[in-house]
Amino acid sequence: MIETSKINIKAADKLLKLPKYIFAELDEWKEEARKKGIDLIDLGIGNPDGATPAPVVEAALKSIQDPKSHGYPSFRGKIEFRQAIADWMKRRYNVTIDPYTEIQTLIGEKEGLANVAMAFTNPGDINIVPDPYYPVLSRGTWIASGEVFHVKLKKENNFLPDLNEIPEEIAKKAKIFFINYPNNPTAAIAPMEFLERVVDFCRKYSILLISDMAYGEVVFDNYRPISIFEVEGAKDVAIEFHSFSKTFNMAGWRAGFAVGKKEFIDIIYAMKSNIDYGTSTLVQDAAIKALTMPYEYVQKIMDEYDERRELIAQNMTELGWDVYRTPATMYFWLKIPKGYTSKEWCKMVLEKTGVVFTPGIAFGDMSDDHFRFSIVQSEARLKEAFRRMREAGIKFS
Repeated sequence: MIETSKINIKAADKLLKLPKYIFAELDEWKEEARKKGIDLIDLGIGNPDGATPAPVVEAALKSIQDPKSHGYPSFRGKIEFRQAIADWMKRRYNVTIDPYTEIQTLIGEKEGLANVAMAFTNPGDINIVPDPYYPVLSRGTWIASGEVFHVKLKKENNFLPDLNEIPEEIAKKAKIFFINYPNNPTAAIAPMEFLERVVDFCRKYSILLISDMAYGEVVFDNYRPISIFEVEGAKDVAIEFHSFSKTFNMAGWRAGFAVGKKEFIDIIYAMKSNIDYGTSTLVQDAAIKALTMPYEYVQKIMDEYDERRELIAQNMTELGWDVYRTPATMYFWLKIPKGYTSKEWCKMVLEKTGVVFTPGIAFGDMSDDHFRFSIVQSEARLKEAFRRMREAGIKFS
């Protein structure tokens, strides 16, 4: 018999080489604090704190009682769901999408973004990802054994990637260009002029453009988000991803979708059909109701977020921060005081106050001088967080 000590089974190199997932480390910090009896106010997560709208829950309850919902769901997504998506895209963005050939439903948008990287990336391929970035935008490429070229997002450029900073040799080799507007974590928005430039860039170099619109409906001040397909010629090179998590308070339901021309959607379909099934039928039925119910349900969520935004902006300004405000997302992207890394400062604040922020390093190596402040806590908890920060002398200096 072989001795146990001689057995050596390891994960694939591509997994072992991944940078440490900071959100996992953040969970460890929070667990340590809880063991010490610290009352945490978590302003680091992007998890909506409100309930899913009642009509959506009722639709799921009705669906789960139907035996037809208990079998395997379709890989592509039921046509009723895809038709509801197409109607919603037309209503919200005035974009025409074929529900039969140009939509792939997803088990949450994150899954789709990882799968699209694996479906289009060969080992050694280069994908372009702005920094800061939602982690899966780079990690999907690394898991596919591809390489990532990061473009720094700068405040002086309104946190839009400067296409001139992408070397010609990188552009010629690039396979995918990921963009995310409204942006997580910076909250930046992309004007039509930028979207036109990035579509032209991708067309010039035959690069697949992935537009992550997870926060496309988390908007304020009458701002209207822009679908990439409102740009002429975008359908030749782009796929757009949408999520139900933020718009409808459905983070735990795991529902999303990708839209694009048939050739691209068929590739995502081929990837997914080889490794998983489709979205649960009862979740699809709930999502159909979300897309078709009166918009007032979404507006109620956004109105509450807007009140919190005002409270946060006012208090953080009083504490010395230069608050970068935009009419979208559930985040503030703020500078770390001098003398700290983002992890050092966020951990210090957690230990002194029980208030949790996400260190900027979680979103890329170029973002260690910022932290992300999420608005997904009640007004009362936000006021308590600011009381603790003032009492502990936490301010920008």
